[in-house]
Amino acid sequence: MTAARTRVKICGLTRPQDLQAAVAAGADAIGLVFYPASRRVLTLEQAAALRAQVPAFVSAVVLFVNPAEQDVARVLDVVRPDLLQFHGEESPAFCEQFGVRYLKAFRVGAPGLDTPEGLAARCQDYQRASGWLFDSFSPGYGGSGSRFDPALLAAVPRGAAAPALVLSGGLNADCVGQGIADWHPFAVDVSSGVESAPGIKDATRIRDFMHAVRVADRLS
Repeated sequence: MTAARTRVKICGLTRPQDLQAAVAAGADAIGLVFYPASRRVLTLEQAAALRAQVPAFVSAVVLFVNPAEQDVARVLDVVRPDLLQFHGEESPAFCEQFGVRYLKAFRVGAPGLDTPEGLAARCQDYQRASGWLFDSFSPGYGGSGSRFDPALLAAVPRGAAAPALVLSGGLNADCVGQGIADWHPFAVDVSSGVESAPGIKDATRIRDFMHAVRVADRLS
């Protein structure tokens, strides 16, 4: 699936002012992290307060890494997100059991995902996902600022029958345009690339990132 306009998700928000900056800049979605090891992790109360400030037509996405079923259910009940994002080794059955649209993230370059064929085969297991998100392999499950070899995406199925392709992994205002030109993703996902410190977004970097995306869209 491709789109004339690249959608943008700003992930790892922790402060109301950063949410407001993302929305003001034109972000299509914001991400709230529920991975305890992350420096951007939120409590239920913090996430619910941020989610309450998300306006209409901006999606709230919650991110998990190998969660317990009851933890996902609790977040669904309290935060009421629009979309789930599973960033670990969750099975298709686990992701689908909640009856909520979800993104499945793949840590490109991880064992088994370090060849185009291996990555494509793993993607095929998650045909019911609303999107396939491609991040770089790191011990911390995202937010590392590192990039992956884009050639590993070469065999990933594309087209109307495939889930939306979401490009992530070390993106920032300087490199996102090239990623869009090369892969024409449905969306891009950024976290550390618009931060001044882990979990602290920078309004200027958010605006610069959004501008780079729009420029790339016009040139595509």
